[in-house]
Amino acid sequence: MTAPRISSVVDTALDRSVVLGFSAIGPAVRRRLPGWPADPPPGALTGRVAAVTGATSGLGVATARGLLELGAEVRLVVRDVDKGARVRDDLVAAVSGAVVEVDRCDLGDLDDVRRFAAALDTDRLDVVVHNAGALPATRTESAQGHELTMALHVLGPVLMTEQLRPRLTPEARVVLVTSGGMYGQALRADDPEYVRGDYSGTTAYARSKRAQVELLPALEQRWGVRVYATHPGWADTPGVQESLPTFRRLTGPILRDAESGAETTVWLAAVDPAPPGGGLWHDRRARPTHLLRRTRSGAGDVERLWDWVREQTGLE
Repeated sequence: MTAPRISSVVDTALDRSVVLGFSAIGPAVRRRLPGWPADPPPGALTGRVAAVTGATSGLGVATARGLLELGAEVRLVVRDVDKGARVRDDLVAAVSGAVVEVDRCDLGDLDDVRRFAAALDTDRLDVVVHNAGALPATRTESAQGHELTMALHVLGPVLMTEQLRPRLTPEARVVLVTSGGMYGQALRADDPEYVRGDYSGTTAYARSKRAQVELLPALEQRWGVRVYATHPGWADTPGVQESLPTFRRLTGPILRDAESGAETTVWLAAVDPAPPGGGLWHDRRARPTHLLRRTRSGAGDVERLWDWVREQTGLE
């Protein structure tokens, strides 16, 4: 086989194995394969403005730093502005010439999303990264009464981007940080609020991430900019430490660090030319959105979910 073919076979084998592809082993091997996509050049994001939600720890901080190192001005969109200010100070100290602003927003509260968008004091956005997330142990509702993972991972990001549309530049890119856990769940357009059956936080989380990925083509068509989802693999973040302690204990030695988990998000935000949108990415490659037959969406499921999202967020 040719070198590109060998590279593709190895990359796919890593991906399908899950453990090898999602862990720190994946990027360690892939970077040595022929055809690994080049890094964005220094200063690739100079003069551009990026907003990162959930940017007070883990993947959010790593994403913000990666964008800053490429020259972007970064807005940290956070619930806790005191914590955000500490992160801002650390980033400014770490990255020469960094310009960082802190904006308050609870992405799960749709009223607060509208307030944030109206108050944002910039007239342009080139990159929006929806990284904020949560994995509740019990069924929890948002301020508007929505199941929390759907409010935080789907309704909030859709509404925020919709509200920010006038500020998006023609070449803007929107990235939703999803999870490989969505591979185990089908789209539940029949029960988006998870009111049926026994509630599981991990299942709710994975369902909401499945919804993100299924909506990508509709979102890209509506917003007219490149829209991507990235899954970070298995990264050792505070969220994993708090919500999945058993998983972390079993996989700790092979977990990625936050920088590795955020790497493809930063790459998609900066690489030129922009890759095709509307799909799922991991380790700088477009990935299939389904690995199991049982998770494939039925006829009309995506349309029904999109109708529900538009109704709950007030989109025309």
